[in-house]
Amino acid sequence: MAANQEKPPRRANHAARQPAKTPPAGGGGGVPPSRAGPAQERRARGLGHPGPGGFGPPGRLAFTPEHREELQRLWGEMVLIRRFEERVAEMYTRARIGGYTHLNIGEEATVVGALTTLRPDDYIFSNYRDHGHALVRGIAPRAIMAELFGKETGVVHGRGGSMHIFDRERRFMGGYAIVGGPLALACGAGTAIRYRDEDLVVMCIFGEGSTNIGYFHESLNLAKLWRLPIVFLCVNNQYAMGAPVQADSSVPEIWRKPCAHDMPGERVDGMDLLAVCEAVTRAVRLAREQHEPSLVEALTYRYRGHSMADPARYRPQEEVNVWLARDPIVTFRQQLEQAGLMRPEEADAIERNAQALVDEAAQFAEASPAPEPTDLDRWVYA
Repeated sequence: MAANQEKPPRRANHAARQPAKTPPAGGGGGVPPSRAGPAQERRARGLGHPGPGGFGPPGRLAFTPEHREELQRLWGEMVLIRRFEERVAEMYTRARIGGYTHLNIGEEATVVGALTTLRPDDYIFSNYRDHGHALVRGIAPRAIMAELFGKETGVVHGRGGSMHIFDRERRFMGGYAIVGGPLALACGAGTAIRYRDEDLVVMCIFGEGSTNIGYFHESLNLAKLWRLPIVFLCVNNQYAMGAPVQADSSVPEIWRKPCAHDMPGERVDGMDLLAVCEAVTRAVRLAREQHEPSLVEALTYRYRGHSMADPARYRPQEEVNVWLARDPIVTFRQQLEQAGLMRPEEADAIERNAQALVDEAAQFAEASPAPEPTDLDRWVYA
């Protein structure tokens, strides 16, 4: 930014937003992959159409007839993530997938509700639990599955695997294996946006365990100081590996932490897709229009262990059952059907389509070639 350029007006009120009412935390609470754009990819997958502005929904969504198509599409995205992750778990146990693998099962409402607020030219920095984020962004299921299989047809040619999905064309700037890894990198992208005077937004996705490291506070401080257009999305599934949030954070209400940096924070029910969409829409608008960063804490729950190597025996079954009863895919379907916005046969068709996509992705990954040993150092930079 030039020295004589007028800065955007400073917001008068930076007080943290009061958290939305949410349930209490539990115990801690052969063919190359498609290169079509995100919107075209969604249509090709038969999951409905994005809003007129790209990914973003047309205004505030509600269970009303005018939003029927968009709501069905969002439900279809959640179903696709669930079926994809279930197949990933199966392929992992059959030794088709190696390395650490982290699943989004249970977090679908947070993933879909948050990412659907972005434009195709906005940036996304994800963490190691990134499969669902990549799917919603429009990366072909077959390209993601092939990447998990370590195949040449994977989205990064089998070099990244589960935790390092990357797609420059879709501005999906990677998953990162290091806890808190995307935080400072998102600040770099935000700085570039300010320098170029663009109206773009960066979404930085991380778990609640990341908020206990110095990297987190350094990044929030810099983002606020330089007024970077970043939405910090904390997916609080209430366990940092096996530790409940109350056991490893002196401030378990993550939405309060950005207050130390004069930054707005908000908690939202991460099992409620529309609530997530509404809260993140506010944060995206703040970043895009006023170049103000903010943090949204989505309180959710992962139904599986931290990774496929984790049997999750540290959680009482009573707690798990409480959250299983709030399965976002089941409850959203019920809401759609009760509002007369989706018939059972429509839901079944969406389910079949999602399953067919996942079946095809697995078959494609199985049949795809592995990278040639002579190409071991290709795509590697130092």
